[in-house]
This record gives sequence, C-alpha cells and structure tokens, in this order.
Amino acid sequence: MVITGASSGIGAELASGLARRGFPLLLVARRRERLDELANEVGMEYSVGVEVMPLDLSDPAARGKLADRLRNEPIAGLCNSAGFGTSGVFYELPVERESEEVTLNALVLMELTHAALPGMVERGFGRVINIGSDAGRVGSSLEAVYSGAKGGIIAFTKTLAREVATKGVTVNTVCPGPTDTPALRKFADSSGQDADKVLGGMTRSVPMKRLAQPSDIAAAVAFFASDAAEYITGQTLSVSGGLTMA
Repeated sequence: MVITGASSGIGAELASGLARRGFPLLLVARRRERLDELANEVGMEYSVGVEVMPLDLSDPAARGKLADRLRNEPIAGLCNSAGFGTSGVFYELPVERESEEVTLNALVLMELTHAALPGMVERGFGRVINIGSDAGRVGSSLEAVYSGAKGGIIAFTKTLAREVATKGVTVNTVCPGPTDTPALRKFADSSGQDADKVLGGMTRSVPMKRLAQPSDIAAAVAFFASDAAEYITGQTLSVSGGLTMA
C-alpha cells in the first residue's frame, strides 16, 4: 500500500494501522527523518516491509518520480492522504493560495491515481482510497477552497469507481470530521481565539462528544483496503462521531 502524506497526523496513523493488519508499505512525504523513524517503528513492531520515498508532492518533478514508480511496479493499493488547508474569507485570499490548495488536495491525487490505475486494471486487482473531508460533503466556513477541492475528490472517486468497477479495482473516499491532529491544533492556535475554547466547541458539536483520533480514520481505510470490502466501491464514508450524517 502506497500512502502519501505519511509523516504525521492521519497519514502516520494510516501507516501504523495498515502495517498492523499486515500490509507492506511505501511511505511518501517530505520529511525523510520522520519517514525513517516511522518505517523503523512500524516495520519492527508489525514485521512488515516498509519503504520510504521522501518527496515534496507540490514539486512536479518530484511527484513525477513517484508516478513513474506507480506505473512500473505492481502496486496493489494507493491511499491518497497528502493535503492541506488554510482558512480565510474566500474573496480575501490570494489567488496563489487557491492554486496551491487545489493542486495538492485534488490534482496531485488525480495524477498519482492516473499513474497507478493501468497496472491495477491489468492485474485485475487494486484498492484506491482517497482521504477527503466532511468539509467536502457539507461545506466549512472559511475553507471554501479546501472544501471545493475535497468535494471534487468525492465526485472524482465516484466516477472513477464506475469506470473500473468490472476490473477488480475499488475506489472509495474516507471523510474525516474534526480530528485531533497537529494540524487541527495549529488551526486552533491561529484562530485568534482561545485555542482550548475552539477545540472545546468542536468537541461539543460532535454527538459522541469527542474529536476523532487518527486511529479512527485508519480503521476506516484499513476496512476499504481489506478483502472484506471487495464489493464496496464508490462510497463516501464519514468518520465524524455523528457530526455529519448522510
């Protein structure tokens, strides 16, 4: 299983959760030191093969190297987890930021999936799991660009799932709700309000009265990657403690 954005937060927990279930891994992210640490941790603990590929996916040449590998090696699974979001009133944001967010959250995902799919179709097996967001399902104030990009991922996933449904390849989206990650805490700190109050408000809005943990997201991804989900494709699974319901 190839995991992008694997060095921290949800991505790092995806690595641990999938290794625990016996999946060999290729971990992709910018920070080599953190990738090496994570590979040693999960590889030794769960006795699976773990490779690392330190890349900045915002760099076309760098992600071209990963795309070449996805085309030329027998990749059984791809989990597109890399992404980022910033907040602000849409019409006040610099245009450059819009382009950056759409590129990393959506276009890079499509490019890598495009590279991996032909081999999956040829071999008659593959799992593509995209990390979306509930922001892409229901919208999120001050995150118009991020929400739009994640909403695009959801539509892309459904369409692609139809195209490859007879080829042994499934394509699904996991949409986290508010998740206790370094990125969320950074957002709370930079909100201009008391960070604990911001996080407390998020927690109270969730019917289960807690934020998601990265392990909650990893469990959903592991399910879609497993044989138990071989008849499930084109689905959007919200992992939000009931905050959003289909």
